[in-house]
Amino acid sequence: MKEKKRVYEALVDGAMEGLTDEALYDFVKTRCPKATSRKIVRASLLALTDPHLRDRNILDVIYALAIKHRLDDGVLDDGEDEGPDEQTQSSQAANQNMPQLS
Repeated sequence: MKEKKRVYEALVDGAMEGLTDEALYDFVKTRCPKATSRKIVRASLLALTDPHLRDRNILDVIYALAIKHRLDDGVLDDGEDEGPDEQTQSSQAANQNMPQLS
């Protein structure tokens, strides 16, 4: 739980500094080198459900990061029904349909 809190804090701090996408991911990895994509996605979900975090822009940035890494890595999907090639193709297709945040 302590590690998730550190990842959560790094995620929120980076988003508050205006970092987005890969810059935010790199910022979190720098502050928490042991953080995996799975831990970052879970910390993102924690941030999205935090009632004290209300800034829409920060929430949008965190949401976009969580979705991107969840789709890219299949973090919350066990992937048992798909082979590696199928997972990559479905992730790419999903990314093409995602609206760009401004």
